[in-house]
Amino acid sequence: QVQVVESGGGLVQTGGSLRLSCTVSGSRPSLNSVTDMAWYRQPPWKQRDLVAIISRANGTTYADPVKGRFTISGDNAWNTVDLQMNSLKPEDTAVYYCLVRTYGVFNHWGRGTQVTVSS
Repeated sequence: QVQVVESGGGLVQTGGSLRLSCTVSGSRPSLNSVTDMAWYRQPPWKQRDLVAIISRANGTTYADPVKGRFTISGDNAWNTVDLQMNSLKPEDTAVYYCLVRTYGVFNHWGRGTQVTVSS
């Protein structure tokens, strides 16, 4: 079993910054099997979309709307992943979810953390 917990959301003004953190816990074999760690977001009444991902196989990828503003980073043990968000815009307002993938196929989601950017 793998547990995923996000933290760090909140309310910020346009142009401000926030840092989200995601911590993974579980059995040692499960933690050793992590292949991808990612952040997704879901604005009100919209679908959940990829924000950024770190993959053992493919490196780091960012969605176009956040390139140059957000930075994803993980620890060497692949047990934590952070998302540094700078120059925030109102359209970044969403619930942000952490995704941890094990063995390349099993997805484990956190419950999400709310980010609200005021104009």
